[in-house]
Amino acid sequence: MRIDSIEQAILDSSLAAPSVAEAGYRVGYAVARDILRGNVSVVADSVNPIDVTRDAWRTVARDLDASLAEIEVVCSDEQEHRRRVETRVVDVAGLRVPTWSDVVRREYQPVDSSVHVLDTAGRDATACIDEALAVVSAGGRPQ
Repeated sequence: MRIDSIEQAILDSSLAAPSVAEAGYRVGYAVARDILRGNVSVVADSVNPIDVTRDAWRTVARDLDASLAEIEVVCSDEQEHRRRVETRVVDVAGLRVPTWSDVVRREYQPVDSSVHVLDTAGRDATACIDEALAVVSAGGRPQ
């Protein structure tokens, strides 16, 4: 489930949402609840930069007695991170991706130590996916 896709769908609709980001996350929480009620796993792909959004995902899992594996994906190499932001290929029609300036100005609250941090700097996608799957398989705890 991708928050970018949800937010763009809201923008493309006739709704006049004052905060598309907030609406996108709220729709995401609701969809995740519905999916989890069906006993199906959910992967939520979102920036999730502040505690309030992280806590909301935790509440969804807790309310439905679902396990939760939180993985923060970072790129510790600033030049590589910037290159990725500036060359990102958009696959959601109409989506305006953030500029590097948007990324560095975005509010960010550090994650707590219970969240697994996956650093993608200098690594290929397969190695990163393998690490993420290992964390999920271990119930959200790094191995």
